[in-house]
Amino acid sequence: QVQLVESGGGLVQAGGSLRLSCAASGRTFNPYAMGWFRQAPGKEREFVATTRWSYDYTYYADSVKGRFTISRDTAKRTVYLQMNSLQPEDSALYYCAIKPTNYGNFAVGYSTWGQGTQVTVSS
Repeated sequence: QVQLVESGGGLVQAGGSLRLSCAASGRTFNPYAMGWFRQAPGKEREFVATTRWSYDYTYYADSVKGRFTISRDTAKRTVYLQMNSLQPEDSALYYCAIKPTNYGNFAVGYSTWGQGTQVTVSS
């Protein structure tokens, strides 16, 4: 069994930066891909970014392109989300998730989720 734990969230002023981490624990870890999602109160869960685990390939939602960067450290079983030029509309609970196999498109097929880390951006 694999568990995910997010960290790095907090309160930041508009224009600031945060780096989120998601550490995976378990016997083995070799997923097809890892992703980041976010959800604000009263809104639907939103896809943010994804990265293939065995290849250097990433994909981003239009709303974060040019500002956010997803990366991973396979030795540490950790995926990161570097968030720059943060804006109040980026405020949300951020989740990481595992995509175990090649299923559907980039935003679907995630089956294991962390508990989330809160990001709040003030103006």
